[in-house]
Amino acid sequence: MRDQIQQLTLQSLIRIAGRRLLTLAFALSIIVNAGSAQNQQTSLVKITKQPWQTLSEQEISEAREHLDQLGYWVNVDVTGNDVSLRHALIAFQKIEGRERTGVLTLQELVALRVAQIPQVLETGYPHIEIDLHRQVLFVVDVAGVPLRILPISSGSGEFFTEGGVTRQAITPTGRFKVYRKIEGWRKSPLGLLYYPNYIYDGIAIHGNPSVPVRPASHGCIRIPMFASREFSEIATIGMVVIVYDSEPLAETDGAEHE
Repeated sequence: MRDQIQQLTLQSLIRIAGRRLLTLAFALSIIVNAGSAQNQQTSLVKITKQPWQTLSEQEISEAREHLDQLGYWVNVDVTGNDVSLRHALIAFQKIEGRERTGVLTLQELVALRVAQIPQVLETGYPHIEIDLHRQVLFVVDVAGVPLRILPISSGSGEFFTEGGVTRQAITPTGRFKVYRKIEGWRKSPLGLLYYPNYIYDGIAIHGNPSVPVRPASHGCIRIPMFASREFSEIATIGMVVIVYDSEPLAETDGAEHE
């Protein structure tokens, strides 16, 4: 009799333990499924925050055509994301007040489709305008082309020492003229200049492998290498160069350098 009671008690304990194990397993399954659902939701959020998908060759060509029609200096005879497309896009982003990434996305393409041709200060004669505030250069009415726009990097505003003299890296504003030109590379005390076009003392518009999206030079106006040689051919001796900042009409009455 005692043995039967013990056996029944043991069976009851086993049944209770089994039910508890099933309850625990069910609870664990709920937790696992909830975690999986949360991970899926997190992944969805990450996907929605990712950049626009890679553009097709046709869309890249469309962006290049829009940039060219708007006046931005871009090579129209090439395909894909070449260096001229990146610099033209940076100039567009600077003028339109967009983030200066130089990366062509669907979002940038949509902005290009509705953009307008930028306005310049003066028209009707060949000249160059440099907007220090937006960090862009306009080639206006040259060789039958109404407008070409390049990104630039001008004086950083920082102090530097050269030849024992400390001065500030400032690009002067005013109305100047191209008074001296050098073909190819020129080694200056502050670095190498590619096809420099001098407009005031040692200040020149020249090519440089590094054209950051913000001011970074010792005072010169850096332009992208791909356009430097052709730009130098355009910027003839005596051509007017207007350099302005936040108040363009007031700034253009500055001194000329013959």
